[in-house]
Amino acid sequence: MAALLEGEASGYDLAKGFDASVANFWMATPQQLYRELDRMREDGLVQARVVEQERRPNKRLFSLTEAGRRELREFTAGPPRPGAIRDEMMVMVQAVDAGDAEGVRSAVEERVEWARAKIARFERLRARLLDGRTEEEFLAHAERVGPYLTLMRGLAFERENEQWGEWALAVLRQRVG
Repeated sequence: MAALLEGEASGYDLAKGFDASVANFWMATPQQLYRELDRMREDGLVQARVVEQERRPNKRLFSLTEAGRRELREFTAGPPRPGAIRDEMMVMVQAVDAGDAEGVRSAVEERVEWARAKIARFERLRARLLDGRTEEEFLAHAERVGPYLTLMRGLAFERENEQWGEWALAVLRQRVG
């Protein structure tokens, strides 16, 4: 529902925008997204209208209902459930001493490259959001600051992933040679 705060959107648009907006803290496949949209529509939290298109399949555009806006207000009023990190690579790192050290090193290198790519993407998104303004100007005048705050959290997270990965690689290289 939070993704629909920007306005009416198709499932395709939401899935495409998901990667650029909330994927730094919430993962979902397009199939999960469509299922959730259908569930929310059945629950009266979103509404859908069909737009007929020439030479393309018709598309459904979703928007929040008043009930959906109330649900978001209630959701943001309560405490969040505690988060949990589930990262298979960290299990590999934990077991590196008895496992394939080269395979673990390769996985960490891949994660560092992944973090660098996400950092670059998040920096481009940040530049688009700021649109030539300073952060202070943006925050003082932006209609919505939530997307910027979550973007900055994702950016900090990926920077930390990169930093930890580089340090872990140095340790692994020193130990394995």
